[in-house]
Amino acid sequence: MKILTVEQTRALDQYTIEHEPVAPLNLMERAAQAFTDWYTARFDKNRPVRIFCGLGNNGGDGLAIARLLIQLDYTVQTCVVRYAPRESEDFMHNHRRLKLLASIKYIESEQDIPVIRPKEVVIDAILGSGLSRTTEGLVQSVIDAINHSPATVVAVDIASGLFADTANGPNATIVQPDYTVAFQLPKLAFLLPTLSLYVGEWHWVDIGLSRAYIERTPTTYFYTTDQEVRHLLRTRNRFSHKGSFGHALLLVGSYGKIGAGVLASRACLRSGVGLLSVQVPRCGYEILQTSVPEAMCQPDGHLHILTGQPEVEQPELDTFSAVGVGPGIGTAPETLEMLRKLLASVKKPMVIDADAINLIAKNRDLIDKIPKNSILTPHPKEFERLTRRWTSDYDKLGILRDFAQRNRFVVVLKGANTAIATPDGTTHFNSTGNPGMSTGGTGDVLTGILTALLAQGYDPVEAAVLGVFEHGRAGDRAADLRGQIGLTASDVIEALRWD
Repeated sequence: MKILTVEQTRALDQYTIEHEPVAPLNLMERAAQAFTDWYTARFDKNRPVRIFCGLGNNGGDGLAIARLLIQLDYTVQTCVVRYAPRESEDFMHNHRRLKLLASIKYIESEQDIPVIRPKEVVIDAILGSGLSRTTEGLVQSVIDAINHSPATVVAVDIASGLFADTANGPNATIVQPDYTVAFQLPKLAFLLPTLSLYVGEWHWVDIGLSRAYIERTPTTYFYTTDQEVRHLLRTRNRFSHKGSFGHALLLVGSYGKIGAGVLASRACLRSGVGLLSVQVPRCGYEILQTSVPEAMCQPDGHLHILTGQPEVEQPELDTFSAVGVGPGIGTAPETLEMLRKLLASVKKPMVIDADAINLIAKNRDLIDKIPKNSILTPHPKEFERLTRRWTSDYDKLGILRDFAQRNRFVVVLKGANTAIATPDGTTHFNSTGNPGMSTGGTGDVLTGILTALLAQGYDPVEAAVLGVFEHGRAGDRAADLRGQIGLTASDVIEALRWD
């Protein structure tokens, strides 16, 4: 699913109007009907509705929604915020139609702002996605009243005051909705962590905008859903064998953190790798052999940390289909030396996570040693150590894109809506996962998944998009079974399914 800019979305609307063809008012009616269908599926008629409408086309949407809800016997009070002397033509048309059915309250000063009751549902249709300046005056006062009310708030297309694809100012006044119902495509703002207060739980509804235009419109931002990843997963030939699905090597663990290696190993095996070898410090040998009997354990010569000096003869690195390194390895000087030698020896794309990223951040000459198209999986703080501090989520996205392009890496920036930046400059946001996955070990699970996919021959970008999606989907299945609060990384592994 593409994420378009405000200008591209405006052009998409116009193209649909001209080439379907459809009258602008009829397109607005489609949008209002789609929103109303979403709303009536979730809120019953016992909840009074108060709709705040601006004077532009977003306000026109609100007026049309009010009319449709009244026709369905909902109790609706429509409030028009008169913050300017002129209205859009489509607003005026829907205003005339609504006045035939119900009275309209006009807010012309702060004294006109109504008291919002706890049982009410507020529908925010004041300002739309074309907003380019900070809210002020009467609109600001209305937004403050909505935000301080006890009502449930639903934003039409985008919360009033929120910029769709650029950063708001530090003191911006923005509606804080419980839900946002977007038309046709998500906005970039919906996927950024610092803006979650101004988005709430977001949904999208299809309003019939031109799919042909969307297909040919270029963008660097994508939102990954089940439809997009379904075609990535490969089917297995009935005559395949373990050699058909690669031999992965994981270098994981240190004294006290062997569990990270166990989680990565189990996830790797649950993700379809044919063979798995795991190098751990000697202290982890019995633990790993007992916990993951399907894996072949390669004990390091050191008791507590990874040094790369094997206790017994081991296969050459070039015999492995993919290598993953980082979970639980620590940052000891000997481990740094191991990582340095590893990066110099491995020629294929790798998966690099956790302490391996921290070591690279402290020894920046190692960045140039990382094989091109390797998958790096930092959380935000690790990524900041690799790059620099950012001023906003939009600044962070720019840093992420530049880092991935400049170094030819696939960078998986973990978090809600995990962002995957690719060497070609695109960024893919993930749609699966839940807050229950904010627990130790889930990142180790992802490392195992991605290493397994690389070992099976998946392209690094495909592996990252597919692996992150399935990791999140497993987390969602686990949360359905266990609940989010009690979720563990092991639950995620057990919930992995690849069908």
